[in-house]
Amino acid sequence: MKFSVLASGSSGNSLYVESGDLRILVDAGLSGKQLEQRLKQVGADPSTLSAILVTHEHIDHVKGLGVMARRYQLPIYMNEKTWDALPSSVGEIPATLQNVLEAGATLDIDQLHIQTIPISHDAADPMGYRLNEDRESLAIVTDLGYVNQRILDQVSGVDTLIWESNHDVSMLRMGSYPWNIKRRILSDLGHLSNEDSGEALLEILKGVGEQVYLAHLSQDNNVVELAHLTIKQILENGGAKIGRDLQLHETHPDRPTALREVRCLAKR
Repeated sequence: MKFSVLASGSSGNSLYVESGDLRILVDAGLSGKQLEQRLKQVGADPSTLSAILVTHEHIDHVKGLGVMARRYQLPIYMNEKTWDALPSSVGEIPATLQNVLEAGATLDIDQLHIQTIPISHDAADPMGYRLNEDRESLAIVTDLGYVNQRILDQVSGVDTLIWESNHDVSMLRMGSYPWNIKRRILSDLGHLSNEDSGEALLEILKGVGEQVYLAHLSQDNNVVELAHLTIKQILENGGAKIGRDLQLHETHPDRPTALREVRCLAKR
């Protein structure tokens, strides 16, 4: 299994995954043209896509969903509440392409076993995903206000984890956002701070060389270097060694990550 984070951040989010002959997107939060460009940048042909999985209905996750579905006749999977909450700008998606995958349910597409992960965010019924192929696994969990035991259990043992590290609390509190927006971000329906992200990673990681991609970093209330430093300090204070027990990687709003194998270092 291979993957690339095509985009991550408030301006748009999308993950590309290859599994055998399957070519799947998780979210389509860029325009159709941008998604096609990002796919081509990592050597992927948009016309070979198999399906799109959707985490929730916010526009930075579904902006290009309708265009991609109609242009390439792609089956779309999301839960019923998310279907009902899709913004009108997505446009009409043919009924033949609409599939319901409820939070907490599983789905098998060929050799890929897909687990949904219910999360807490200010959306209709948001969820993350864990994708499993044989002994390899990848999970993507962003846009969540807090981490509960169910989430910890569902992502435990993954080879590659795409994990939210949205904001630095001090930067957010001192920043220019209106207080109601700050309060929403800091709430249980908001986003994970760098500190909360690091503390959760301590409980998730097994120290077998997992690949961790820090995702959905705020461009106004975070800095890549600060997110990495904060999480590195938390993990190392907890006994983990960056580079030995795990690898930390960046994601970007304006360019894709390199297409890479999912498997962790211990399996290479």
